Amino acid sequence: MMNIFVSIAILSLIIWLYLLLFRGGFWFSNQRINPNLKPLNHYPSVCAVIPARNEADVLPISLKSLLTQDYPGNFSIILVDDQSDDNTGNVAQEVANNCQKSEGLQVISGQPLAPGWSGKLWAMEQGICQAQKQENKPDYFLLTDADIEHHSSNLRELITKAEEENLALTSLMVWLRCQSFWERFLIPAFVFFFEKLYPFSWVNNPRNKMAAAAGGCILIRRDILEEIGGIEVVSKALIDDCSLAAAVKAKLQENSENTTQGIWLGLSEKTRSLRPYDSLDSIWNMVARTAYTQLYYSPFLLLGTLLGMILVYLVAPISLILGVLMGNQLIGIIGGITWLMMAISYMPTLKLYRCSPLWGFSLPIIGLLYSLMTLDSAWRHWRGKGGGWKGRVYSINN
Repeated sequence: MMNIFVSIAILSLIIWLYLLLFRGGFWFSNQRINPNLKPLNHYPSVCAVIPARNEADVLPISLKSLLTQDYPGNFSIILVDDQSDDNTGNVAQEVANNCQKSEGLQVISGQPLAPGWSGKLWAMEQGICQAQKQENKPDYFLLTDADIEHHSSNLRELITKAEEENLALTSLMVWLRCQSFWERFLIPAFVFFFEKLYPFSWVNNPRNKMAAAAGGCILIRRDILEEIGGIEVVSKALIDDCSLAAAVKAKLQENSENTTQGIWLGLSEKTRSLRPYDSLDSIWNMVARTAYTQLYYSPFLLLGTLLGMILVYLVAPISLILGVLMGNQLIGIIGGITWLMMAISYMPTLKLYRCSPLWGFSLPIIGLLYSLMTLDSAWRHWRGKGGGWKGRVYSINN
C-alpha cells in the first residue's frame, strides 16, 4: 500500500515538472504589450462594439474610458442595448453627452434573441452589421464587454501591436477585480488556470494550433472576420472568445501563403474589469456557467478532469501529511517538494494581482473548490439549467 502512495506522489511530482518546464512557460505570466512601441505613421479606423444588457451601473466608468481614448485614428462606438430594463441605452447616451462625445457613440436597441444564438453574440452581431452599413467600413472591430474600464492608451497600444506584428486578432486578459477576500482567494487562480489550459506563448506562436482569446477585449481585423464567416460561425458558443480565436487561427493556418502572422493574447494590469465578485457564490456561478461547456459536455472528460485535479493539486499536501503522520520521510519529502513547486509557479500571477506569495500554498484548496464548481456545472447542465446569464439560460453546444 505504501508503494502505491509513493508511486502516486512521484507521478504528481512528474506532472508538475512537466508543467513548469514544458507547458509553454504559462506560469511566468509574461505576455504583455510593450507600451513603448514606436508610433505608427497611419492609424487605421476602428469601431468598438459593446453588447450591453442591464449595465447602467458601470457605463459611467467603462463607456467613458472608451470615449476618452487617446487614439489618433478614426474611432467610433456602437453600443447594443440588449433588451435591458435598467435604462442602459439612455445612460449610455448621457455619458457620451457629458463627455461631449455624442457624435462618437451610436446606441441601437437590440432585437429579441434569435434562435441558435447566445445573447452576447447576437447583440454583437447586430452591432457589427450596423457598422458594416457605414459608408467607410472600419478596418478593425474592438469587441469589448460593457464592464471593462480601458486605460487611456489601450486602443492605441492594441492597434500598434496588431499593425507592427501583422496580427489578425489581438486580445487582452484584462485585470479582474481583486478586492474582497473571495476575490483575492479565487480570482488570481482563475487567471492561473486559464493560462495553464491555454499557454499564451503557444497561442501567440503562429505555428502552434493552440488558440484562445479573452472576450472582455478583442481587437479583430474586419477582413479576417468576414473571411471566417463573421460572428455567426461561433453563434452557438458559450465560450465565444476562444471559439472565435480558434476559427481565426485555423483559417490563417489553412493558407500557408497568408501574410498575416497569427493571433496574440496577453495580460493587462491597466485595463480592468469592473465586475465585482464579492462572495463565493458569485465566483462559483461565474465558473459553473461554462466549465462543463469547456469539457464539451462529456462525462468522460469530466471524470478525467476531476481525477486530474486531484492528482495535480491534492496529492502533494496529502502526501506531506501522510508522510509526517506515518513517519515515511520519502513520501513526505516528495509531497513537500511538489507543493513547493506548485506555490512557486503561482507566484508570478499573485504578483500581478498584488497578493502575498503565501497564497501560493492555498492552491490545493483552491483546486478542490474549482473541481466542485466544475462538477456543479455538469449537474446544472444535466438538469437543463446550464449557461445561465443575465436572466437567460442556455443549453447549447460549444
